Amino acid sequence: MTKQSKILSIPVLVAALGYFVDIYDLVLFSIIRVPSLTALGLTGTDLEQKGLWLLNIQMIGMLIGGIVWGVLGDKKGRLSVLFGSIVLYSLANILNAYVENITQYGILRFLAGVGLAGELGAGITLVSEILKKEDRGWGTTIVATVGVSGAILAGVLGNSIPWTTCYIVGGVLGLSLLLMRVGVFESGLYKASKQVGHKMGSLSLLLSKRSRVFTYIKCILIGLPIWYTIGILITLSPELGRELGIQGTIKPALSIMFCYTGVTLGDLTSGIMSQLLKSRKKVLQLFVAATLIMVMDGATVEQFYMLFVILGFAAGYWAVLITTASEQFGTNIRATVTTSVPNFIRAALVPITIVYSMLQGFGIHKLNSAMYTGIACCIIAFIAASMLNESFHKELDYHETNE
Repeated sequence: MTKQSKILSIPVLVAALGYFVDIYDLVLFSIIRVPSLTALGLTGTDLEQKGLWLLNIQMIGMLIGGIVWGVLGDKKGRLSVLFGSIVLYSLANILNAYVENITQYGILRFLAGVGLAGELGAGITLVSEILKKEDRGWGTTIVATVGVSGAILAGVLGNSIPWTTCYIVGGVLGLSLLLMRVGVFESGLYKASKQVGHKMGSLSLLLSKRSRVFTYIKCILIGLPIWYTIGILITLSPELGRELGIQGTIKPALSIMFCYTGVTLGDLTSGIMSQLLKSRKKVLQLFVAATLIMVMDGATVEQFYMLFVILGFAAGYWAVLITTASEQFGTNIRATVTTSVPNFIRAALVPITIVYSMLQGFGIHKLNSAMYTGIACCIIAFIAASMLNESFHKELDYHETNE
């Protein structure tokens, strides 16, 4: 390994480990939803309804945080977001271990969501800008593959230690990463752009041209199946499992662990495929289509957990999607886009859950409501992927203007 490659590997490693902790904390509530809410005195349907409410509160926090951290990433630098976001979500998660009522829980999940919003976008932006165009796909694949495996750790711990301890572990892991980030350097493209005096982190610039707005929306829509899978099928696996006639207790920790085992393998596979095929677009279309097939497929009792592995694999195109988003826009708004897009995708879980609940309100069975919602998400995502421009060979040393 050359000296240069060793230096470049430090930001990749730090971004990957940061995303590992990010994902751990992100999925933790889905894993410990039932025991944590039970400890607060909730029972019956409140476990699902209040659980979805808290999940939506977290996603709204991520939506707001995605915009705030994204703009800061372009105005103040990629590293400022990496430091600031991890402090916020680490402290919020530690405090989550000591909540005494649902209101406190909601406030802290919101703050944790705001903090969690900055990690992935800043890391992917930094890695994309410091690596050559031929290599950036490998770098972002490493970040995403290592990162999503954090959910496996969350599943293991959530199934073996108290829910309060799980929150404390996540917070401590996050704060310990701050020491590693001292050796990370800022993106050269960002520093050059800042010195030239380009308008940085401007939402008005992002929204000033119809083509930019449409590209931005398409990047968001492509990710709908991923968070439908996690937010509906995995989070509500105990309720859906009962509807399938599964005897015994379905443990969300195991559902998350099996799903993210598939996601980890999927992210690695999709990243490698995009490099070998030299195409982001083809891989996105392929994996969205695979998710659609799995959503339409039924499951027996014996297939239940294995189905989550396969579903996770099909939905494992997060790395390629976020890399694609970062490649679609210029340096002066790249962090704004790359940080906000994944959080708009996560926040899309709010209307997804509304549609899912609304279909049941119309008398449609819970399982069919879940399936119809998933089919709609996949069809929308496939159309959006088909309309997106290929970006594999795109040079990233350019800026967005109103001209």
